[in-house]
Amino acid sequence: MALQVGDKAPERLGFDQDGKEIRLSDFQGKKLVLYFYPKDNTSGCTAEACSFRDNYEALRAEGYEVIGVSKDSAKSHQGFIAKQNLPFPLIADTETALQQEFGVWVEKKMCGRTYMGTARTTFLINEEGIITRLFGPKEIKTKEHANQILNLK
Repeated sequence: MALQVGDKAPERLGFDQDGKEIRLSDFQGKKLVLYFYPKDNTSGCTAEACSFRDNYEALRAEGYEVIGVSKDSAKSHQGFIAKQNLPFPLIADTETALQQEFGVWVEKKMCGRTYMGTARTTFLINEEGIITRLFGPKEIKTKEHANQILNLK
């Protein structure tokens, strides 16, 4: 079952591009932008990552830390981070365990073909680890996504 607003986020989030385990408790006292995206180095995903990169200091000034998650490998993430100069970690959820737990690993359709993939989704998590806001795929504007978060009132 998909996690929703009001639910507690899981403690164990996964391993980042350097093999370091990322846990919710690592961010105690901070708010978290946990965003799930389909694939490194694709146009929409790059635009979204760069939106977070370009607004990273503004997000941190509002108390947020940023973590991206996709099915890509740690090696792919390392290349994506280097190429786009990303200042935040990317979780390599190669087995889709975290995506399934959050309910973003879904059936998709394109060109008459059905397959499983990541639904672009962002979860805002408060200082106590509770999900306070969810942005679904139709709501996210990749080039402006950081501003969508910063402009919440």
